[in-house]
Amino acid sequence: MISADVTRDEDIPNAISETLRAYGKLDIIIANAGFGVVGPFKRLTLEDYRRQFETNVFGLLRTLYAALPAIEQSRGNVVLLGSVAGWAASPGASPYAMSKFAVRALANAITPEFALSGVKVTLISPGFVDSNIRRVDNQGTFHESAKEPIPARFVMPTDKAVRQILRAIASGQREAIITGHGKALVALSRFAPWILRTASRRMAATRGGYRSEPKAN
Repeated sequence: MISADVTRDEDIPNAISETLRAYGKLDIIIANAGFGVVGPFKRLTLEDYRRQFETNVFGLLRTLYAALPAIEQSRGNVVLLGSVAGWAASPGASPYAMSKFAVRALANAITPEFALSGVKVTLISPGFVDSNIRRVDNQGTFHESAKEPIPARFVMPTDKAVRQILRAIASGQREAIITGHGKALVALSRFAPWILRTASRRMAATRGGYRSEPKAN
């Protein structure tokens, strides 16, 4: 296993070089490092937004730049981890939503560019999947004992999500929305955005507009 920090300029190129030395080529790169900064706008700072983008956007860009020459040589696949939040932003999650809107915009822009080199791009936009992301606070610190804030009925098991993601990649899908509620939110965003705007106003008014940071018990 090769460890790398996507916020460090030198780490990803080193990891790619080690991978090429071990396997000789690179057929697929999955840029999935990310976490969520949450809180109402007035309680956030510019540094919060910078920290969010450093991982979720610039970390992804570092990965692409480091891997692209090898991926072009193999005419392989690039997979970007977006989010349903890149379609439907919610109160109290503006840094995260902004970062995922940026990832979706990047995927839309580079897909036809990369196709000229025979490289496929797949954007994966999950809803709530069983993972540790909601146990990571705004500073990027993991809290193992933090409670899952999302009701279990809305959280897709990890193995089920992985199967859907792998099928999407193997079939060359341009974007895959993972989870049923995610598909519903994207459909509302595209065809009935006023419903989401009404729901967002109610959320901001009744729940303070954000989910709290994870805390250790």
